Amino acid sequence: MGERKGVNKYYPPDFDYKKHHSLNEYHGTHALRERAKKIKQGILVIRFEMPYNIWCGGCGNHIGMGVRYNAEKSKVGMYYTTPIWKFRMKCHLCDTYFEIQTDPGNCDYVILSGARRKEQRWDPTENEQIVPEDKADQAKMSTDAMFNLEHGVKDKSKSKAAMPVVAQLQEMQEDRWKEDYMSNKLLRKMFRDKKKQIKKLKEKDQALLQKSSLDIELAPENADDVRVAGLLKYGNIMSVEEMQREKRNEIDSRPIFAPAAPSSLKSSSSPKAVNPLVSLKSRIFQAQTTNKVKTALSSLSSLRSADLGIVKKCGTETVEAWSENTSSKPDSSDEVKESINNRNSLQLITYSDSSNDEK
Repeated sequence: MGERKGVNKYYPPDFDYKKHHSLNEYHGTHALRERAKKIKQGILVIRFEMPYNIWCGGCGNHIGMGVRYNAEKSKVGMYYTTPIWKFRMKCHLCDTYFEIQTDPGNCDYVILSGARRKEQRWDPTENEQIVPEDKADQAKMSTDAMFNLEHGVKDKSKSKAAMPVVAQLQEMQEDRWKEDYMSNKLLRKMFRDKKKQIKKLKEKDQALLQKSSLDIELAPENADDVRVAGLLKYGNIMSVEEMQREKRNEIDSRPIFAPAAPSSLKSSSSPKAVNPLVSLKSRIFQAQTTNKVKTALSSLSSLRSADLGIVKKCGTETVEAWSENTSSKPDSSDEVKESINNRNSLQLITYSDSSNDEK
């Protein structure tokens, strides 16, 4: 930023090179501007990137690796000739400050305060990685000849143990790429066949979607799904209303007095299996119904007109005619009526004439 103001080639009239030396010194500013506001304390503001995942000590939130902060950089010591730097920054989710310091001896960063590291470290020797020599081992190798000899013997034994594996990998690589043209040809042929299969499957799925009028993504076909789909049996696709309508139309079109089917047709048709229990129940019900009808008819035959509430009426002329034909007269009119009922003689009575007589 300071160079930007110096490039404009403008120097005030009172500028003295021997006195001010530069335009920044003339204006009383630093070349790094706000980043160097604490430069007299040995602190410089830089852009710091988080080297690993941490947990904030104030709010407890997770801060991922690669998150950048404006950190105050200061020198706190030396590791041999390598300076040790400390970085102080503020969490973007709370007001907590955490400090991180470099560790040149272990090629790592150490959290001093305000946060804790998310442990994702492992021992490189367990993964057969190359582990750098420790500074103490290097110093001992340079001063102790016996330790240097032992270290060399260990290195040779490790190389001998790894030699068969290395030779096997080299042979495999040579056999695989001995004829690079054929290897490339086979590889390309495999890719082409795979591409054709994918294209064919895509066309099949597209045809199925177009037939079903669907716009969804189909999952790959599975053998278990095909087996289960083959076991399914689909029922009638007609609704209940349509089935009722069809049944009613069938009943309406059927004649009321349908002729009985011939015996030859009945015998030719395959007989249905009849449950013996249902057949026995139907026979018992039919016998009970027949007995009830017979009992009702016999009771009706023994009834008289008086039991049904029918009263037979007759006129005075009938009584006189009957008295002339009989040798003995009855004692009263009730006996006459009873004898007439026994003889079942009826006489039509004109109520208009009898009413006039009474009057």
